[in-house]
Amino acid sequence: MINDFVTYLKLEKRYSEHTVTAYQNDLQQFAAYLKEQYDEVEPYQANHHQIRSWMVKMVEGGVTSRTIRRKIATLNNFFKYAIRTEKISRNPVSKLISPKMSVRLPSFVKEKELEQLLDKTDFGDGFLAKRDKTIIELFYTTGIRRAELLNLKIKDLDLANNLITVLGKGNKMRIVPFADRTKSLLLEYRSLRDQILTENETTTDTFFITEKGRPVYPELIYRVVTRHLKLVTNNSKRNPHILRHSFATSLLNNGADIQVIKEFLGHSNLQATQVYTHTTNENLKSIYKLAHPRAK
Repeated sequence: MINDFVTYLKLEKRYSEHTVTAYQNDLQQFAAYLKEQYDEVEPYQANHHQIRSWMVKMVEGGVTSRTIRRKIATLNNFFKYAIRTEKISRNPVSKLISPKMSVRLPSFVKEKELEQLLDKTDFGDGFLAKRDKTIIELFYTTGIRRAELLNLKIKDLDLANNLITVLGKGNKMRIVPFADRTKSLLLEYRSLRDQILTENETTTDTFFITEKGRPVYPELIYRVVTRHLKLVTNNSKRNPHILRHSFATSLLNNGADIQVIKEFLGHSNLQATQVYTHTTNENLKSIYKLAHPRAK
């Protein structure tokens, strides 16, 4: 049943590999818990009491409310699929109340730190140096996700009009603009990319490639971003997603409308975007406490 559901997510829902893996891991953990506590109960046969006991175990184990809510959302979608395939008639998750989730403010890299990295740091010469700088620049100036950057194709870049077409979550398309300085980097990298493909006698429409002419992969992107962010920030989080947070925070701090930011990020609802207003509000409160005599 879990395998059928995973296939459904891949082929019909067309979820990203990362999302499918997360769903699969959650369901396998739930299946293992059922086997341990209730012998041979199949996940789709579980009732709300068994699901609630799993939640209690996670709480006692120190699992965050955010993670628990995500796992329950996985079960909710799984049981909806079971109803659709006529395995069950009712969704046991509907009887549950998920734990309240505290707002977790997104981490971001400061603008001056990113300016230091992109404008004043020597990335070196050659293909790899140019590729790595272009990757970081594109993350910060477009806010795209790592999976979206990995899937970026030559045809997705409209260099004449400074626009990028992004295939996001749920196979949704969106258009995001980029700056002239980003365009210059993209053009320089594309030229070197063509040389690499010629030298290695390879061909691919994937935009970002390795020095051997193969498409880049998730771990490589993570290493590139982490290695370079270490040069300019003490932030404990130095992954590709923090550049997406930095993109949104910079736009909001500089007066962009939150609805526009929502479209740039590809969020399906405004609530997901509004978390950035908490970040800027916290920043304003910090400035107020430092600057106003009555706040000291």
